Amino acid sequence: MELDKVENLLEKYFDGASTVAEEESLREYFSRENIPAHLEQYAPMFQYFTVAKEERYTKKLALIQKPKGMVRNLYKWASVAAVTVFTIGLYFYNSTSEPVSLADEYTPEEIASAQEALALLAFNFNKGTEQLYHLEEFERNTNKFLTKE
Repeated sequence: MELDKVENLLEKYFDGASTVAEEESLREYFSRENIPAHLEQYAPMFQYFTVAKEERYTKKLALIQKPKGMVRNLYKWASVAAVTVFTIGLYFYNSTSEPVSLADEYTPEEIASAQEALALLAFNFNKGTEQLYHLEEFERNTNKFLTKE
């Protein structure tokens, strides 16, 4: 086989575009003795494929037997019962459709305490954003002096 043809077949093989016949011709080529030096690295791989193709598993496999008779019927009826119980549970499930108001959930003292805490949080948050405004003003004035607009 010509060297160019072998290199093209190797390229097709590694791209995954080769046919079975082309792969067989590569196996035959690399099983020979006189292989060019730059292609010797592929020889062990194709020789392994040739040997691995002939291997057979000879040990006896233990097959799992399916349950027979009453046990098999028990599995069927247990699954039917589980689906039935699940369906009945979904049918009788009663979710709360009325929205719950805060007055029903909490006492007036708790609501007033929460409102006071939120007002304090809003006040402190506004103080923080006020400081950011001063920082932006400082940066704007500093940039005027640095860039000399």
